[in-house]
Amino acid sequence: MKTITTDRAPAAIGPYSQAIVVGNMVYTAGQIPMTPEGELIKGDIHDQARQVLVNLSNLLEASGSSLADVVKTTIYLTNMDDFIAVNTVYAEFFVGHFPARSTVAVKTLPMNVDIEIDAIAVSKKEEYSF
Repeated sequence: MKTITTDRAPAAIGPYSQAIVVGNMVYTAGQIPMTPEGELIKGDIHDQARQVLVNLSNLLEASGSSLADVVKTTIYLTNMDDFIAVNTVYAEFFVGHFPARSTVAVKTLPMNVDIEIDAIAVSKKEEYSF
């Protein structure tokens, strides 16, 4: 098992890892619309979703993976009315390859953001394989 840390995604805001690699599988923590510098993106859900997916992409790259290697995502939304808008942005990042996905409505998210996404992906880094 390998813990992944990168400054290209927001630092963990609690007692958890940004990502963990086990064998050739990457498990990410949920990413929120926060820049790596710690600035929260508020307002437009398109901008929030875009920042979340940029963070997720950067975290996966640090793990020896990419969005093209994602097998499953979970999207958490505080408002299901944002579902179509999030799908529009999601389709900008996942082109030609759509992972399995769940979308869940939740009451609140950390730091009162509107969206969070986590992922499971395959890592291509040989040093992480057993």
